Amino acid sequence: MEFNDEYFMGRALVLAQQAYDEDEVPIGAVVVHQNKIIGKGYNQTEKLIDVTAHAEMLAITSASQYLGSKFLDECTLYVTIEPCVMCAGAIKWARFGRLVFGSSEPKSGYEVYCSPKTLNQTEIVRGILEQDCRSIMKEFFARKRK
Repeated sequence: MEFNDEYFMGRALVLAQQAYDEDEVPIGAVVVHQNKIIGKGYNQTEKLIDVTAHAEMLAITSASQYLGSKFLDECTLYVTIEPCVMCAGAIKWARFGRLVFGSSEPKSGYEVYCSPKTLNQTEIVRGILEQDCRSIMKEFFARKRK
């Protein structure tokens, strides 16, 4: 089995589907260290009654606990949708080596609000399984509008 960006984004998409199934905004995230998933999360803001319970935040907490470190500079965060400003701040403070996201978020993604320098220590890769990541969000919100 080849462990690459598409593989790990696929794992994040499984978590996004779990969020969808639980009527949460369908975003999933995994943290990878040396080709091993060490943290994962999906949006649980409704379930936990917590506005900070974003997929990225839960995955970061899990990975930090696994490694016993607040710094994740040797890790990659895979997230299905571009992180918001809050999550970008956590990514910065955790010092991620890489951020890989599927689809941009033109309304509330961090790139709308933040300077490009916000994550200047982090390699950023955009557009991995972009169509799949975008489709689950579109389907979720179309269903909500009905």
